[in-house]
Amino acid sequence: RRRRILYFFKVWKLPQADPDRVKNLIDQTGMPPIAAQILEGRGVSEPEQAKAYAGFDREAKMHDPFLMADMRQAVERLARAVEEGEQIAVYGDYDCDGITATAMLYTYLEDLGARVIYYIPDRDQEGYGLNRSALDFLKEQQVDLVVTVDNGISALEEAEYAASIGLDLVITDHHQPRPQLPKACAVVDPHRQDCPYPFKYLCGAGVAFKLICAMEGDLSGEEMSWHFGELAAIATVADIVELTGENRLIVQRGLECISLGEQIGVKALIEAAGMDEHKIDSTALAFGVAPRINAAGRLGQTDLAMELLLSDRQSQADELAHQLNELNNQRKALVDKIYSEIVAKLSRHPEILRDRVIVLYGEGWHHGVIGIAAARIVEEYCKPCILFSIEGEEARGSARSVEGYSMIDAIARCSELLTRYGGHNQAAGMTLRTNDLPQFIQQLQQDAREHFDIMPVEQLQIDAVLTAQQLTLDTVYGMQALEPFGCGNELPVVALLGCRVDAIAPLSENRHLRLKFTYQGRQLQAVYFRMPADQFPFFPGDVVDIAANLEANEYNGEKSLSIKVKDMRLHGINQEKLIVGRQYYEKYLREEPLDEKIRQYICPTREDVAMLYRFLRQCGSFPFGYDMLWCRLRRINYCKMMICIDVMVELGLAETVPGAVRGQQILRLPARVAKTQLEQSSILRRLKVGE
Repeated sequence: RRRRILYFFKVWKLPQADPDRVKNLIDQTGMPPIAAQILEGRGVSEPEQAKAYAGFDREAKMHDPFLMADMRQAVERLARAVEEGEQIAVYGDYDCDGITATAMLYTYLEDLGARVIYYIPDRDQEGYGLNRSALDFLKEQQVDLVVTVDNGISALEEAEYAASIGLDLVITDHHQPRPQLPKACAVVDPHRQDCPYPFKYLCGAGVAFKLICAMEGDLSGEEMSWHFGELAAIATVADIVELTGENRLIVQRGLECISLGEQIGVKALIEAAGMDEHKIDSTALAFGVAPRINAAGRLGQTDLAMELLLSDRQSQADELAHQLNELNNQRKALVDKIYSEIVAKLSRHPEILRDRVIVLYGEGWHHGVIGIAAARIVEEYCKPCILFSIEGEEARGSARSVEGYSMIDAIARCSELLTRYGGHNQAAGMTLRTNDLPQFIQQLQQDAREHFDIMPVEQLQIDAVLTAQQLTLDTVYGMQALEPFGCGNELPVVALLGCRVDAIAPLSENRHLRLKFTYQGRQLQAVYFRMPADQFPFFPGDVVDIAANLEANEYNGEKSLSIKVKDMRLHGINQEKLIVGRQYYEKYLREEPLDEKIRQYICPTREDVAMLYRFLRQCGSFPFGYDMLWCRLRRINYCKMMICIDVMVELGLAETVPGAVRGQQILRLPARVAKTQLEQSSILRRLKVGE
């Protein structure tokens, strides 16, 4: 696994929980105190709202599927097709949501005795959604009715074409529709403006599940949950829809089904991933099961996943699960290769990191996995990122963003050069001609500049600030009352503010570390995964803030509290000053206009240079990144500090050299320092005259 490097600090967003409202939640719902504290910190302060959000309404049931617009028409058309022996095609998508939705509906229709086939477009050759070539192929296969799952809501032209060649169409989807709906026998999508369905955040498989419930007359979904709960739960977690309301019921019941191990394909996949189906939770689905199904679609082998989910023989399922596991390993290797090329490119062209949005492109980058690599770049550098795969005359991009910067809105404002795009605030995809890529990048950066003087940055949401007395197993069990965790109901992150580091010890051949610390007079231990001890930027005696997940660890039948570090920072740091200073330095590097007052403020003095020189002389070298350097110095503006470093390097008073970890730079004093005058710095001269 790659090492975690603290180059850029994330902004911690601390909760503002009101004790009176927390007590009211506890009194009105009976939920554990820590659960109430977390929900109130997330802005869920009304008891009924809390029950709906976190599933504390023990009488909760799924909604009647016939509340969904066009559901009755969809059921009637499908029932007629089954009764009259028409050929039905379930038309899916190549991601985990689409594959599981296809498997669910195909299996149900086959069990009814219907004549049914399935079709999933090839990611490379066809792309997402309905296309004319696929419809022509289905017509050649004597198909009478096409039922889409997880796609179709935007296929206006394709729907008209289907009608022109004699194909009836039923659309089930969960994406946002355009102002005009496609013409079809039925269009089932909870996001339709005229759809009264109470819960809007089902995934594609969730909508397909509701269609199955409607056809079966299972209005509460109780019976069908036992038949299709596993697949519906996997899709719900995989597609990162809000894990609140009805989605919580789907996942809760699906996890119960998985614990019984009756779905042969899912059981085989869990075993191939080295997991125990009796201990599977939503996190295990998200990071263990779903990526293996997604790998099939990303690498153009969806049939492997479909065969697995449709398999009724354990030996066949085991072999297919093994193949999917290998495919997932290939996917990881592709992502690592792309990421390595990106790091090398950033080392050669660090100016790319100055931009408001990181945009990179490369030939041969597999477009099925560049979204994963983009997410890694966002995590490392705390900025929105778009990666493009160059395929001859076409460039296909995948984007990931941070809270506060809507990627889809930004792309839409710069869409004149795009041939295709779609997505949402945090993730999007797009296609354009390769020759237009430089102009698109320029438009995107200009758009960001016009809308954001100071760009939003990656944030770490803290759910609760705990006291030492709250660090108990009871607190962990109280948090578990909020399960299942996922999008919209994330695994809680707690903060321990003002901990003294006592000891640091490497684990697992220095891949991880164990941290001993004192918090409010109590001695505790924590584990920091993917953090080598020699790259850990803190020392015994440091007073730090710790952000962590809490778990119950079981060993030899005994349970104990496990603290897993997610992030750390020196206690008392003004994070807003750090972020603003960092962004002003980037504005300075981009040569954007700066107010005279700011320009004078960030201009280093002889005392600033002397302070930094003394610090480096004392520590010898500093390998932990400039954010941490600023935290250690504390007495200087961040932008001024960076310009001070630039001046020192220019004059030979300091130097930067590559570190042991890729992408790392070490700041140190050179072996020999020649006498020089600050007035010789061209950087200072330009800054003073405002050039």
